[in-house]
Amino acid sequence: MAENPFFEPSTLPYGLPPFALIREEHYLPAFERGMADQLREVREIADNPEPATFGNTIEALERSGRILKRTVTVFSSVSASDTTDGIREIETQVSPRLTQHADSIRLNRALYARIKQVATDDPEEAWLLQKYRVDFVRAGADLSEDDQEHLRALNEELTRLATTFSQNLLTASTASALVVEDVKLLDGLAESTIKAIEKDGRYVLPLFNYTNQPALAELTDRETRRRLYELSVGRAPENFELAARMAALRAERAALLGFPDHAAYSVADQTAKTTDAVEEMLGKLVGPAVANARREAEALSEQAGFPLEPWDWSFYAERVRKARYDFDAADLRPYFELDRVLRDGVFHAAGELYGITFADRDDLAGYHPDVRVFEVSDADGSPLGLFVFDPYARPTKRGGAWMNNLVTQSHLFGELPVVMNNLNITKPSEGPTLLTFEEVNTAFHEFGHALHGLFSDVRFPRVSGTDVPRDFVEYPSQVNEMWATWPSILANFARHHETGEPVPAELLEKMRAAEKFNQGFATVEYLAAALLDWAWHRLAAGEIVEDAEAFENAALERAGIAYDLVRTRYRTNYFAHIFVSGVGGYSAGYYSYIWSEVLDAESVDWFEENGGLTRGNGDHFRSTLLSVGGSRDVMDAFRDFRGRDPRIEPLLKRRGLLT
Repeated sequence: MAENPFFEPSTLPYGLPPFALIREEHYLPAFERGMADQLREVREIADNPEPATFGNTIEALERSGRILKRTVTVFSSVSASDTTDGIREIETQVSPRLTQHADSIRLNRALYARIKQVATDDPEEAWLLQKYRVDFVRAGADLSEDDQEHLRALNEELTRLATTFSQNLLTASTASALVVEDVKLLDGLAESTIKAIEKDGRYVLPLFNYTNQPALAELTDRETRRRLYELSVGRAPENFELAARMAALRAERAALLGFPDHAAYSVADQTAKTTDAVEEMLGKLVGPAVANARREAEALSEQAGFPLEPWDWSFYAERVRKARYDFDAADLRPYFELDRVLRDGVFHAAGELYGITFADRDDLAGYHPDVRVFEVSDADGSPLGLFVFDPYARPTKRGGAWMNNLVTQSHLFGELPVVMNNLNITKPSEGPTLLTFEEVNTAFHEFGHALHGLFSDVRFPRVSGTDVPRDFVEYPSQVNEMWATWPSILANFARHHETGEPVPAELLEKMRAAEKFNQGFATVEYLAAALLDWAWHRLAAGEIVEDAEAFENAALERAGIAYDLVRTRYRTNYFAHIFVSGVGGYSAGYYSYIWSEVLDAESVDWFEENGGLTRGNGDHFRSTLLSVGGSRDVMDAFRDFRGRDPRIEPLLKRRGLLT
């Protein structure tokens, strides 16, 4: 396949992958050649007779595997965003082989011996060298031959199980959709939503990848709400058994690597460092959060006039919010048109804060017609990178929202970043795309990740952009959420899609007054998921869970977070964060969101104390934190930005948990 587009670097601007040229039949040959080429390159590094130096060992490793990197990047993006039966079959074949390939590098004894011999006085090189050493040790480089073989087998099985879990979940999101024939049962949904889900005279409401479906806040028919909720929590039941098996394998692997459980292994190279630190932080939040949720439930029950069920919470929360604050979240939707939110909100805030500008690149294509490409320029007009945007949900796209790099910034290769945001907004059958405020907030959040990638200014790709500890990576994106409600930014994008009139000031005041309402629910829902993840990954080697649903219920009870009216944000069977990646992902790491929010709340306070939305503040945040990626200790970078260590009080205040 001499014309395989993966075999040579892209000639498109910024190295954007040539999606128009890529066909399914290109992937397997590119994976084959990419893995073979990198193994040859690694052998040359390991067998080099010259003394080990940073250049001929670490930098050489950074330069290896270029074809494989291009192939993996595109394939993982397409398989997540616009998959096909063919892509799924390739994924099933390739995933375990990629795990084998990674193990063959990290468990190469000659290579590891050279890495241990390298010395350097350059601080950036020394930091990267240490990361490589830690990576290899955590991958099992110090194990005996027999233990390494055992580790390889564990990793391969975990990868196969994770692929099956992911594919089951994608299938279930469609197969478990709510199907309604009588449109009256959908009373309360926006007319545009109803039109968008009509299929051959029936109405098919697909599931989002979390428990509490957005439509539960709007559907007036209680039986329809119950059906939707039970479809949500009951989807992909076959994944319970897969999850239990994966948790057992991870515990076995952790023991092999010298850790008491997978959680201890997982946090050892994070900013948390220890399981005690995570448990101490989560423990401070459980009691106040549950108490807050119970107070909220009293108000909801009074509004409903009957004992609530979980599928009633969101519906009556909106009614209480309206009664207490005279605020209905649906009143905001006409003011949140997608393109205006993006250009006059997300982009405008970044321009005000960092001086960057955006230009449409209609000449550049993505993997789907809905994908849009923008060129990003720095304040001085110099090129910064590309931003790729895929906003809409589709049956071939996994749930949630995420950012990924299509090209990673590094001075080593002279490459500027190409970053991508994926959202899951329902595409209307006609007319404008109107967002909920939650969707607006998600757009700002994901663009915070994009800025982390775009502003990266580092030498080596291994430490570029968002390649930072998992419990730190959400922090910059959470900070960027603050601009969604910053008065000047909100005034710029929140305009009626028909009249262009700004959102009424009194409506914004009501929104702000209502912001802390339902924080008990939101915090309990999140903490339950974090503690469920933690329970699965505190299992010791040899502990076998026979009944995963019973384990889930018991774990939440033990943690003090079980509350009948507020289910965990993700049940085990659709907890993609922790079970879609076999080797790791967010396993024993879902705590990261609240851990990062401690830093986020501190940073929001700093911006407010120092004048808010100013170029000076933006440049300080960019230079001390966003641009350094993972090229130095991230907590040192935070201290450079904030001027001190973080405190938890700003987070407690934000979530209404201070007593």
